[in-house]
Amino acid sequence: MGKEVERKFLVSSSAWRDEVEAEIRIRQFYVAAQPGRTVRVRISDGRSAKLTLKFGDRARERDEFEYSIPLAEAEELMAFAIGRVIEKTRHHVRHRGYLYEVDVFGGKLAGLVIAELETPEDVSDEMLPDWLGREVTGESRFYNASLALGGIPEIAA
Repeated sequence: MGKEVERKFLVSSSAWRDEVEAEIRIRQFYVAAQPGRTVRVRISDGRSAKLTLKFGDRARERDEFEYSIPLAEAEELMAFAIGRVIEKTRHHVRHRGYLYEVDVFGGKLAGLVIAELETPEDVSDEMLPDWLGREVTGESRFYNASLALGGIPEIAA
């Protein structure tokens, strides 16, 4: 089990694009979701899949369990998805030694760009890159489960 200390931000400019180290095309969906717990399946680049269980309702910290699963089973599980299947391209961007995952959403969520910073400790605001916009940590409408199950959030950086 890992503890996840995560901050989420809307992205206010495209300056991060010059620093991209890697890109991953992701399809993800939920097979169970309720307050304080989710079960997600993620398919990366059409080559590998993971099952993730998250527990907790604190904005920045949750318990996370993640397991590799056969790609064929992940594809089969898609038939049991609740809500929409999320399509996004994840970009790995480093800033001051920290890895940011910048997700550019597609499909019905096109136009939404969210950066996540997952660390074992809190990172002070002065260490954050200038291209980050408003922090949305704790705003449940920007959680991936909410994006899959709910409406499309108003995008305001």
